[in-house]
Amino acid sequence: MRKKKAIVSACLLGETVRYDGTTKINNEVIEALKEYEIIPFCPEDPVMGTPRERISVIKIDGHYKVMTDNSKIEVTTALKLQTQKMMDAHPDADIVVLKSKSPSCGLGTTPILTPSRDVLKIGNGVAAELFSQKFPGKVYDENSFFKGVDSKSSLE
Repeated sequence: MRKKKAIVSACLLGETVRYDGTTKINNEVIEALKEYEIIPFCPEDPVMGTPRERISVIKIDGHYKVMTDNSKIEVTTALKLQTQKMMDAHPDADIVVLKSKSPSCGLGTTPILTPSRDVLKIGNGVAAELFSQKFPGKVYDENSFFKGVDSKSSLE
């Protein structure tokens, strides 16, 4: 019998992959998944390195784009490709636990901004959206994971 697989945001596992070179280690998540094969995931680190410029999700002309905050470089496609690679490598994942409020991984907690940087709504990061479509009912963030609240698509 194979061990269950969990794709988990690498920052929750203690990896220093956040934009500022820090971590958001969550020992409760790690402990809860001790019976799983844990697959670390961070789409931002391979695309932009660490440390890196902050990014935000901006709705421009009806489309959601992930842009670097200062240099205004769009990284949406690169982040989607990293997420797709993970899903292709682990199509049999049993659960996905992502970092809340992240422009990539936030699940119903990511600020979606207007071009003038006003909050339009709160929704999913680009990776969270793709995972939610591929693994319906199996995607959580570090908060909803313990409440048993599953994912819902929030982007149009």
